[in-house]
Amino acid sequence: MKTLEEINKIREEKRKELDLRVNTKLDTREKHILVCHGTGCTSSCSPEILETFRKILKEKNIENVRVIKTGCFGLCAKGPIVIIRPEDTFYAMVKPSDCEEIIQKHIIEGEVVQRLLCKDIDGKKVQSLDELTFYKKQKRIALKNCGVINPEEIDEYIAFDGYKALEKVLKEMTPDEVIAEVSKSGLRGRGGAGFPTGKKWELTKVNEADQKYVVCNADEGDPGAFMDRSILEGDPHSVLEAMMIAGYAIGATKGFIYVRAEYPIAVKRFQIAIDQAREYGILGKNIFGTDFEFDVEIRLGAGAFVCGEETALLESIEGKRGQPRVKPPYPAVAGLWGKPTLINNVETYANITRIILNGADWYSSIGTENSKGTKVFALGGNVNNIGLVEVPMGTTLREIVYDIGGGIPNNRDFKAAQTGGPSGGCIPAQYLDTPIDYESLKEIGSMMGSGGMIIMDDTKCMVNLSKFYLEFTVSESCGKCTPCRIGTKRMLEILEKLCNGKGELEDIDKLEKLAHNIIKSSVCGLGQTAPNPVLSSLKYFRDEFIEHAVDKNCRTKECKAISKIMINQDICKSCGLCQKVCPVGAIKGELRDKREIDQTKCIKCGTCLASCPFKAIN
Repeated sequence: MKTLEEINKIREEKRKELDLRVNTKLDTREKHILVCHGTGCTSSCSPEILETFRKILKEKNIENVRVIKTGCFGLCAKGPIVIIRPEDTFYAMVKPSDCEEIIQKHIIEGEVVQRLLCKDIDGKKVQSLDELTFYKKQKRIALKNCGVINPEEIDEYIAFDGYKALEKVLKEMTPDEVIAEVSKSGLRGRGGAGFPTGKKWELTKVNEADQKYVVCNADEGDPGAFMDRSILEGDPHSVLEAMMIAGYAIGATKGFIYVRAEYPIAVKRFQIAIDQAREYGILGKNIFGTDFEFDVEIRLGAGAFVCGEETALLESIEGKRGQPRVKPPYPAVAGLWGKPTLINNVETYANITRIILNGADWYSSIGTENSKGTKVFALGGNVNNIGLVEVPMGTTLREIVYDIGGGIPNNRDFKAAQTGGPSGGCIPAQYLDTPIDYESLKEIGSMMGSGGMIIMDDTKCMVNLSKFYLEFTVSESCGKCTPCRIGTKRMLEILEKLCNGKGELEDIDKLEKLAHNIIKSSVCGLGQTAPNPVLSSLKYFRDEFIEHAVDKNCRTKECKAISKIMINQDICKSCGLCQKVCPVGAIKGELRDKREIDQTKCIKCGTCLASCPFKAIN
């Protein structure tokens, strides 16, 4: 148990010790080797890298060097990442075998290991994190501590103003003042719909009850999304502190965080944060010497996408099958066990402490008129710099794709960006200069969603993409309402017909009609938004759907059922390599004959394409 005075002393002393993490001009003999321990880098041997560094330092009896595990640095495409502070040297794609050279050259001899420096967009190697184009247009608020602190050390969080916002609200602000500050900031829910956060807090507060709850939705289910996971892995205390502030504001004493079980590192680190906060007396009764009490428990989800919908999530926490409730009543009136319940997602909570400490005016000065602050995106697909980015609202799609993302691999053309995952829509090249905010995306038929952003080049088939998202939605539907359970299945069947060359022109009209009916009649947000990827693809790429239906052709050749693999007889050298590797014996020809493919046997696996040294097969 720590008193408030002891916690403030930790903050002051620890911050001096850790100032080199953010002060690159600090004159110190001490060095910190920061090793990314997010899920991506962990899967690429970063734990082994960390232990190898520690082993070498011990063997060489080197002092004044600390090896620190951190959360995600963001530039996942270059992982595992190692950063040495205070000089801010950024080493990319580090292997355990590189540790000896880094220690010898960088730490002992004071020379930068040039071969491990990260290449920027222009192909030139840069030395520090701040020099990389990937970071120049970003502004980190929700990700403020990710890649800076050890997420498993509460003292490091405290050193960077951790639990200072909680102290401020408990000592200096009334619950109404806290809600007013959040409302004034303009923060909107980062889970997808963008509902004003302060308004949601106020609606929950005004409902009197003997028990209220604060819930954190960490059931991140969109394909390709990893924003919430990275925050929980890199800065779990920021979410915990914000839940406590929310509890004080609405009059709740109990919180739950609902995390999918597929996030073992996030679950582990959040549990560590809970245990450390309890040990320090920050969680529990009489927090900071006041009469405020609060505690938090973790609930694991089984990975059902529908449990990202807030009422289905509540059902799951209560031990029931994850199915959405009919609204009203809304959770603010009757949520967990019929009590008023506040639900926000991880990223929403991650903004709260900065708003309290820096003020609503500071936060609202960032972003656009109706979309304040920043947004975290998981940038993936056909883009060079795959990773986690946080940009001010209003940043254009072009800036994200080409400046931060480094453009399209192999200099291919940009075709579309999918935002909002299975609930969102496709943004074509004509809208590359669209500012990314709630209203602008809605106007062009997409949505912010939780923050997944998948970039597609000109090799992608939009009919096949629509089928992919409908397959996901059909498999994740809870089955409670007929429009979602049956309607999405019928939509998928039409898309499968088109991709298999069996569709007709009238199928496209049926597809649209079904989509609009499902949107109007589904019970929850899953069904109401499931047709969005199809409708936006039809809006901007209708010619591809018509081509599939009328010409039985897929211009990108992604739909294998209506594409053929052919051997160009003018280029074929009769070497027979393709014939040797064909797994089904579909390639015909003897000795020095030019080879041909029997289309009745060909399974379009593409093995022959990869084997031909003369590029005669396409």
